[in-house]
Amino acid sequence: MHKPLLSLRNLNVTFEGPRGPVHAIRDVSWSMGAEKVGIVGESGSGKTISSRAILGLLPASAQVAADQMEFDGVDLRTLTGSQWREVRGRRISMVMQDPRYSLNPVMTVGAQIMEAYQTHHRASRQEARARSFEMLEAVRIKDPERVFGAYPHEISGGMGQRVMIAMMLIPEPRLLIADEPTSALDVTVQNKILEVIDDMVSRHRMGLIFISHDLDLVSTFCDRILIMYRGRIVEECRADRLHAAEHPYTRGLLACAPRLGERRERLAVLDRQEAWER
Repeated sequence: MHKPLLSLRNLNVTFEGPRGPVHAIRDVSWSMGAEKVGIVGESGSGKTISSRAILGLLPASAQVAADQMEFDGVDLRTLTGSQWREVRGRRISMVMQDPRYSLNPVMTVGAQIMEAYQTHHRASRQEARARSFEMLEAVRIKDPERVFGAYPHEISGGMGQRVMIAMMLIPEPRLLIADEPTSALDVTVQNKILEVIDDMVSRHRMGLIFISHDLDLVSTFCDRILIMYRGRIVEECRADRLHAAEHPYTRGLLACAPRLGERRERLAVLDRQEAWER
């Protein structure tokens, strides 16, 4: 049996609030290999916080504890600042939701991709430039020379997201975390971005954590799905079996989604139960 790429056991994240501790992540345990794992749930369910905990990107006010947080043989609980810099970007990369807030507005696209490569590889400027063009072509940008010399405000949202993917993948990480990478895009561009991510992940045999609110999207794009509610994983299932999920919270999320061609007097709402939090 292959050793998992990522293993979490009893991950807990707590923040100090004005009325006392807020337990944002509670006893989360799961593992993955070179596969596409979707994490779904409402806003505030803990999807992003649990993923940022994996990368050590939570603020100092966060208290992170786990029985196990291991990535590719590395114990993430014991890393120092310099060791984290070796892991972030080089071995685990993260694509954020909106490239407008992730790209540096005063640096050209090309300079930022080259910087991402040279930070993790001993490479000349010429080699970094050549690899940057290769990555722009890999994410299916038709005019890489123009985009290479452009500033972030000069490219579209979809183009910016492809640039972000190129930046995150150029160090050749083992794991990519994609946090709502297509939610700000129209459906046509969204499908193209998903094709790019799927192609890159499959080609390089990487692991992918795909965070989303879109149940239909993750059911067709991912291999496996984790459903989170108030900081806990309440259900795990194969992606192609999502619509046969059994937990009442998952069933409630599915029922809340409107369907084209379906007529209802009222959309269903979640009937929350205290038992879901135990």
